[in-house]
Amino acid sequence: MARTRIKICGLRDVDALAAAVESGADAVGFMLVPESPRYIEPEAATELMYMLPPFVTPVGVVRNLTVDQFCEIEQRFPAPIMQLHGTEPEKTVISCGPGIIKAITYNPETIDTDLARWNQLEEVDAILIDGSAGGEGVAFDWSALVPKLEHVEKPIILAGGLTSENVAEAIRTIRPYAVDVSSGVESSPGVKDPARIEAFCRAVATADAR
Repeated sequence: MARTRIKICGLRDVDALAAAVESGADAVGFMLVPESPRYIEPEAATELMYMLPPFVTPVGVVRNLTVDQFCEIEQRFPAPIMQLHGTEPEKTVISCGPGIIKAITYNPETIDTDLARWNQLEEVDAILIDGSAGGEGVAFDWSALVPKLEHVEKPIILAGGLTSENVAEAIRTIRPYAVDVSSGVESSPGVKDPARIEAFCRAVATADAR
């Protein structure tokens, strides 16, 4: 099987950035939502972004912005990929694309509709499926998601409640393109733990090797 990519989200300082890079993360996320305990100013995120080595992708995470607000943030933080982690309408997502990860919250009643909606938009590069609105460490029934993905062509990023202890099971169940972790590698809300980051990345590599 293909290697599972890893995104460490909610980085705010050099130490966390270094831990993610040294542990083998493929992407790092910067939370540009002011209400989040992981919020970072766009300019500060840009400084960290320019410290990244080649082939580690920076991702900006925003929620429910207008197109004008999105463009203003993009000017302050010119990342190649932006993650829309709210209830943005299709028209807004189209205007903000390409280079978009569209996040959705797993809900058995709406997951089919949500997947179909974003799978057909060429501006969406990947679909992230979370167990909550984001950053809350809420997992969901991965096995129930499996049949829902049969006709989805976009890369799937799995998030929500992932830790070094359960990510292998999640990978075996879903076989996602990537996994995304934030609270699962923290010692407290917004404070990344380098040892937990390393353990998470190691668990993903071990799962891929089996």
